[in-house]
Amino acid sequence: QVQLAESGGGLVQAGGSLRLSCAAAGFTFSTYTMSWYRQAPGKEREIVASISWSAGRTYYADSVKGRFTISRDNAKDTVYLQMNSLKPEDTAVYYCARMYASGHYDRDTNYDYWGQGTQVTVAS
Repeated sequence: QVQLAESGGGLVQAGGSLRLSCAAAGFTFSTYTMSWYRQAPGKEREIVASISWSAGRTYYADSVKGRFTISRDNAKDTVYLQMNSLKPEDTAVYYCARMYASGHYDRDTNYDYWGQGTQVTVAS
């Protein structure tokens, strides 16, 4: 069955960095666009970044442009999110998701599988 497992979250000081990983299993990873979403307490889930199956196309939310980098290794069935210059407002649970339908990256109805999430806390 399809599985997505995030790791790499934790507590970091503002200005610091973290690298999240999402290990995929149970499907042909190299044929799917993958995304990272996040959800902060009391807020709706929001798109962070997306990467096409070949890594030829990426998308970033305005709030993370220039600070976060999404990448993937299709040989390892893993998608990454490198987060630099972290801010307290980046505090959230971060989820990876598989995009099954074409269209807007920021419509979560275009995703069919989600990981369990990993907590990122940025202290001021």
